[in-house]
Amino acid sequence: MSDYAAAAAFRAELRRFLRRSEELARENRLTPQQHLLLLMIAGADGATSTVSALVERLQLTQSTVTELVQRAEDAGLVSRRPSAADGRVVELTLTREGEKRLASVHRALGAERHQLREIVEDLPD
Repeated sequence: MSDYAAAAAFRAELRRFLRRSEELARENRLTPQQHLLLLMIAGADGATSTVSALVERLQLTQSTVTELVQRAEDAGLVSRRPSAADGRVVELTLTREGEKRLASVHRALGAERHQLREIVEDLPD
């Protein structure tokens, strides 16, 4: 397989994965953005994040992340608490409902994650 063919196969599989992720998020009453937010918080060290860390991980503006967090909090998916280490910092964690919906999407994406992993492993250096 040529480098271009491998790259094209990877991009096609990545797009399928992202599209399926969006579909499953909606089936679980999450917007695709909420799904990504929950995933980034759950995947952070200690399953806790800050808005500043999410700005970096999501590559979005501070105001966009703040609004996304506020809507997720209003929907009962995310909770905020002051940091024990620095009272000026607010830590974000998933609520039980947020954990439940994220886990449902994650489980349903198992086959797609497996397929994407196989494609990535076949990419030439």
